Formats: sequence, structure tokens, C-alpha cells
Amino acid sequence: MTIEELQEGAMLLVDKPSKWTSFDVVNKLRSALRLKKVGHAGTLDPLATGLLILCTGKMTKQIEQFQSLKKEYTGCISIGASTPSYDAETEIDRTCDTHHIKKEQIIEATKAFIGWQEQIAPAYSAVKQAGKRNYERIRKGQAVPEKKRWVYMEEFEVIDINMQASETNQHCLEVFFKIVCGKGTYIRTIAHDFGLFLDNAAHLSALRRTKIGDHSVERAHRIDELINVLKTDDAGF
Repeated sequence: MTIEELQEGAMLLVDKPSKWTSFDVVNKLRSALRLKKVGHAGTLDPLATGLLILCTGKMTKQIEQFQSLKKEYTGCISIGASTPSYDAETEIDRTCDTHHIKKEQIIEATKAFIGWQEQIAPAYSAVKQAGKRNYERIRKGQAVPEKKRWVYMEEFEVIDINMQASETNQHCLEVFFKIVCGKGTYIRTIAHDFGLFLDNAAHLSALRRTKIGDHSVERAHRIDELINVLKTDDAGF
């Protein structure tokens, strides 16, 4: 694929690294290849990894269609500790005893999250209200108004449970999961609410987006690798 073809319009699959924002990936591609129009179809939190769809040129008109596709995630919920951001970006602010929680309770609790549910966006999020993003308000010490939305959970599967505290999560037991959900679902909020459902505390300690519709992260490239490939005329991309 040539730069001219990219300028005209293309859809690219990127495996976003941890600690990069989705906008970091967009800006990296735009500046490296001097593209005029680049956008992404669905934000991933900075600590999350996995599939990010980038659109260039005329393909940016289809971003909303990609955003509406169902998503698949894998990750880990740490039960026994909560954080203000609902993930590992902020320090633990509350811990709870987990010795009374059984594996059967955890598996049974997932059933309560299947189907439509009203979800409140995390205070630490990119949701924009009255012209300001939530995380900008938080960093300035301002109150964040609640933003509710209806989201759909198709699948919530427990892959494994570590009932022993780990070196990194000494207060927590770890629930490894696969989730398939609709547009706009905050997995961080699912993790937080999962802890509340168990009368406990919880946060999201790992997250990876593995699919968007029929597009899989297995077909995605790391951003630097992608740029190198696209700079080669005979890439056959």
C-alpha cells in the first residue's frame, strides 16, 4: 500500500501498547507518514493493550460503523481492592477481606451482568461533558457530573481464578475473564461494579481488546512495525 493510497483512504489494525493513549497512536501514524486525516474507531484506556482500528482519508467516514461493532476483551479483575480510576492507573484507596468469597460465588455473579444495564462512566474517563473531558476535571480538582448510558453485555466468561494473593496484588484474588459487549461499555466500570455486587471492592488490573466485529488482534501490527511496512512501496499490505 502506497502513501497515496493511505491518503485516499484505508483501514488499519494496530496492536496498541500499554501506556499509550489511542490518540498517541493516531498522532504517531499521522506524523510519521505525513497523513492529513487519521482517526481511530474506539478509545482504549492508556494501560489497556490490543486492537485499535485506524482509518485514514475517506475511510474516516466509516469510523462510526466500526464503533458500533461488538467488542471482545480479555483481562483480570482484582477483587479485594478498589481505586479511584477503577483500574491500576491510580493508587488503591480501599481494601476488603476476600477470604469468605468462593469460586462459585464469582462465577454466579457474572450472570447478573449479562444483557442490558445502565452504566455510569468512570470519573477518570475521556467522556466529554460541557466541553471538558472527565479526566481534565478530576486533575483540576473539579467535581465530575455522573454520565449514565445503557450498555449491552453479551458474554462474561470466567477463564481462571487465582484465589491466592499475588506479589503485585497482595490484598486481592484475581479473576481472569473474557467479555463480549456492545458499544460504549466501560470494562473498568464492570470491574468496579463486580466488586460491589460481591459486597467487596475491585478494580481492573489488566485489559486487552482482542476483537472488534470480525477484526482480530492476531492480524494487527505494532505501530512502529506498521509504519515501517507502509513506508515500503512493495509491502503488499
